[in-house]
Amino acid sequence: MPILSHSHVSAPGRTPERWLLVLHGIYGSGRNWGTIARRLVERRPEWGAVLTDLRMHGGSRGFAGPHTVAASAGDVAALAAHLGSEAAAVMGHSFGGKVGLTYAATAPAGLRQVWVMDSTPAVRAPEGSAWRMIEAVRSLPPEFASRAEAVQGLVEKGYDEGLGQWMAINLEPHEGRYRWRIDMDVMEEMLRDFFRTDLWTTVARPPEGVQLHFVKATESSTLEESAAARIEAAGAATGRVFLHRLQGGHWINTDNPEGVLDLLVEHLP
Repeated sequence: MPILSHSHVSAPGRTPERWLLVLHGIYGSGRNWGTIARRLVERRPEWGAVLTDLRMHGGSRGFAGPHTVAASAGDVAALAAHLGSEAAAVMGHSFGGKVGLTYAATAPAGLRQVWVMDSTPAVRAPEGSAWRMIEAVRSLPPEFASRAEAVQGLVEKGYDEGLGQWMAINLEPHEGRYRWRIDMDVMEEMLRDFFRTDLWTTVARPPEGVQLHFVKATESSTLEESAAARIEAAGAATGRVFLHRLQGGHWINTDNPEGVLDLLVEHLP
């Protein structure tokens, strides 16, 4: 079984006492959260971060299907075993949030916190900009003369230029042109499973000794208010589930990095 591609971030001259596994969202890679990870270990040098590429993203290739949230969580467990130490905390954004929650449900030894960044434990109909991206990419040519040409194609499909440029990190050179290195059929399989995966049981009964921290971006509808209220109710019942509202949109790591960083610095054990 292949091991997820990953990189370590730690404060200069320090050996981390605890590790934070960082799980990105769909179409992303571990480096999306690199700036926050580097600044985190500067302020909390006892912590180190492992920036992880989830299956079929970034450098994590060759993983057999089915490509699901549960399979992705199994990959994370295999990575933790490979590293030789369980993570003290896991932070997942969007798709990675459900992966982190699923990983936590196995009650791995040493896990103390799970951070769910603008994701949801709920079942929903497939929707949103990430879902629409599948059809947008499929409607474009399979190859481009430049990255800028691909970005312009996405802009013409209704995406802003910043998101188009971010998506273009998934292009690779091929015989003088550029093509997508992600498989949109796999991305669709993963997103469909994300939308149908129900993790409310884990929220209602977190593994013993584990805190769940949900971060709702105020300008995003990913975590609906009804779901947010249910999370707050679980917190009142268990004392180990927390909801933090943070100004910004779904891409909270770029919209409000200071807010994300301050939360982690304050609440990581």
